[in-house]
Amino acid sequence: MFDFCLHVLTLACLYGLMALALNLQAGYAGLLNFGHIAFVGVGAYAVGIGRLAGWPLPLSMLAGVACAMLLGVAVARLGRNLASDYWGIATLAVAEIVRIVVLNQSGMAGGAQGISALPGPLDALPETAQPLAFAVLGLFAVALAAWLSARLAASRFGRALRLLREQPALASCLGYDLGRLKRSATLASAAVAALAGSLLAGYTHFVSPDYLLAAQTFLVWSMLMIGGAGRVAGVLLGTVLVQGVYSFVPLARDLLGLGSETVGALRLGLIGAILLLCLLWRSAGLLPERLRTLP
Repeated sequence: MFDFCLHVLTLACLYGLMALALNLQAGYAGLLNFGHIAFVGVGAYAVGIGRLAGWPLPLSMLAGVACAMLLGVAVARLGRNLASDYWGIATLAVAEIVRIVVLNQSGMAGGAQGISALPGPLDALPETAQPLAFAVLGLFAVALAAWLSARLAASRFGRALRLLREQPALASCLGYDLGRLKRSATLASAAVAALAGSLLAGYTHFVSPDYLLAAQTFLVWSMLMIGGAGRVAGVLLGTVLVQGVYSFVPLARDLLGLGSETVGALRLGLIGAILLLCLLWRSAGLLPERLRTLP
């Protein structure tokens, strides 16, 4: 049971990184990125392809961050002449293109079978100590990302992103380059998401096209909407709630004798019910963002 709790904690930390990365775009800047999981997948596949090429793990992780940021530049350029809703659809299409590309690259990306036996950042430790050590690493990573995200929110750049979200015309009149703000938010989000993807691949020692399914993006979106987009504490609370439901519901299979399909439907149904309740009674999330108002 202790190992299972460590596993849940580690996954919650990794998904917390993904949610904090999405919050940089959706929470602060109001950008509707429905292809966020593409950045995570790029980071994960960089570890896998780097292993096949014989690269050391740190170099593979840096390459994943760099490739994700290049993809972020391309995604940001798509948004220059598109309204926010159309840009969101375009990002979803980009993520699906990335998934199809790796699905059909049987040589370099392993195709539908993915890439297994990946190196982890803590492989030098004894096998019995790795779960606890990875949980500590995950906690450190998400705590650092949360601290940096909070500092960014309180900075001039963070205030500019909020102005872009609330009053883009006013932001433009004040001299802000809207395209540059969107690009900067997307690049920062891509870097954090790629780091989360590389850690996820190192933790599971495996990567496959399933990492790039659109359902993964909407799972992270659920974390933001339930907890409260734009606020670090809200994002982390939403991550804990959603990941808790996602991880502990399968225990009902043994306790209640349910089938695997029923458990999967129950898990998604509970997450959907929580999201629906929040949209009806707490539309801004359980811990909504605190905005200053003029007297």
